[in-house]
Amino acid sequence: MHNKFLKWFVPMAATLVVGSGMFSVVNAADKDKPGEGVSITPAFPTIDEERFRGEVAVLGLKELGYDVRKPKETEFPTLYIALAYGDADFTVHNWEVLHNDFYQNAGGDQALTKVGQVMNGVLQGYMIDKKTAEAYHIKDVSDLKKPEIAKLFDSNGDGKADLTACNPGWGCELIIEHHMKAYGLQPTVTDNRGSYFALMADTIARFNQGQPVLFYTWTPQWISNVLVEGRDVVWLPVPFTSLPNGKNDASTVHEGKNLGFPLDSVNAVMNKDYAVKNPAAAKFLSLYHMKAADESEQNFRMQKGEKSRADIIRHANEWVAKHRAEFDGWLKEARAAAN
Repeated sequence: MHNKFLKWFVPMAATLVVGSGMFSVVNAADKDKPGEGVSITPAFPTIDEERFRGEVAVLGLKELGYDVRKPKETEFPTLYIALAYGDADFTVHNWEVLHNDFYQNAGGDQALTKVGQVMNGVLQGYMIDKKTAEAYHIKDVSDLKKPEIAKLFDSNGDGKADLTACNPGWGCELIIEHHMKAYGLQPTVTDNRGSYFALMADTIARFNQGQPVLFYTWTPQWISNVLVEGRDVVWLPVPFTSLPNGKNDASTVHEGKNLGFPLDSVNAVMNKDYAVKNPAAAKFLSLYHMKAADESEQNFRMQKGEKSRADIIRHANEWVAKHRAEFDGWLKEARAAAN
């Protein structure tokens, strides 16, 4: 009987040990990938120059085991509605001030949650070439009310200054439209909207030909690496702060110049219910951040030809490799949040 028991017990004990070991491995895998079996859908704007930031976030979520679906790509007003209704789960493209109306109109904090700041030091404003600014003593946008000054920036012969502005749906177009009225610029300035980067290509070509240029821009993006502030161009301030809906308490002054646009930051935003149910994803996105200069540098690589989707994903992988220790720290905290 004793021998029979041993014959039964030894193989069974071995099975239990192996099984126990396998169970530990599975548990370890679950802890490393708390998002295993869970899908997550990013929401990206249609601006390729902002995709890099999103692709870095995607890499982290994949390392946490999430099944990252194809991003929903749309204009900003629709992007927030998609997040609110659960058609998408997160974005890393929320401008705190500029997109506030889009955020509130989609349900605000009842439907969405801002989980963390991805980037700070984001600027917007108007620029002109330094040579013309100095030659004609142009101090702020109110100088463009003078027909002789406005004519300097006329590119189509109608006598009005041509301002390269931003695309409808971005949010900045609403502030520019407000400024045109607030500063009395409508009689002498044309607000040119369309495909921003195509318009800026023409603007840069005019600058390279020695012609005066006037344009709206923001940082981070590649244009600041081509038309360099202080060397080629200067910020053109506004005479006083005037924002839509009377929201004039926002800080708009950068290094002593009133840029006319709120100094901003970029946040990670999630669908509120999804964030509650997926603490690992929420924690990772709350910690994820990058420097504005990193995105400007990547955008410049795009402008020089590395602009395919494959290029952008490669850039994201390179960024993660360069910041691996910090990235791993975010992942560690995200995994801990899941327990």
